[in-house]
Amino acid sequence: MKTFGLLGYPLSQSFSQKYFTGKFEREKIDARFLNFELPSIGEFPAMLQQHAYIAGLSVTIPYKEQVFDFLDEIDPQAKEIGAVNCVRISWLDKKPHLKGYNTDLIGFTESLKPLLGNHHTKALVLGTGGAAKAVAHALKLLGIAFRYVSRHPQETNHVGYDDIDEAIMEEYKLIVNCTPLGMFPKVDNCPDIPYQFASSDHLFYDLTYNPENTLFMQNGAKYGAVTKNGLEMLHLQAEAAWKHWNE
Repeated sequence: MKTFGLLGYPLSQSFSQKYFTGKFEREKIDARFLNFELPSIGEFPAMLQQHAYIAGLSVTIPYKEQVFDFLDEIDPQAKEIGAVNCVRISWLDKKPHLKGYNTDLIGFTESLKPLLGNHHTKALVLGTGGAAKAVAHALKLLGIAFRYVSRHPQETNHVGYDDIDEAIMEEYKLIVNCTPLGMFPKVDNCPDIPYQFASSDHLFYDLTYNPENTLFMQNGAKYGAVTKNGLEMLHLQAEAAWKHWNE
């Protein structure tokens, strides 16, 4: 039986295990999917040795960037993005060879494109972690200018939450939440932006999928914005990961 798994911490709200377990049952695939909840990425090598011949991993918060140090090979696109969320593992003489990919890119891109209008030329990316990097790269490939929004802006293309005003909201019609704010169980949280300046021209995309309708999305919809959660993105990136694991 082939073993696949999810690397991250914490994993109490994991999408991947349920998704792949269901896929294996439906498609009669002789495989299993385990959660590898590691408090420190330093425990990763020992975990690999304990689960010899594991064939692939999904990688989630907070290890999409830290996992780079343990990879033997990185797909050029993942290297350019600066984040890995999929690892294919090949075994030779009982030694693992790890190659990293980023499937968040295809998941986000393909789920976003049907919602884009001609006025979605600029975007605010809330957050600066591994998922935000994949989103930013997707926006660049789509020709959409963007700025990161962070609590401690340090670079020229970063803006602080306190700096977002009516003029910025008017200019940036696509807003993507890449932070965990609002994720179950803390459903009463949301990014601190001036939602009252949203309109029907805005598109609010939340990478969170649980709850289905986050407070970020509710606040945008209140003022007419189109909203979408990250569930379709997760499905698309999971299927892309499956292809990499079986190449």
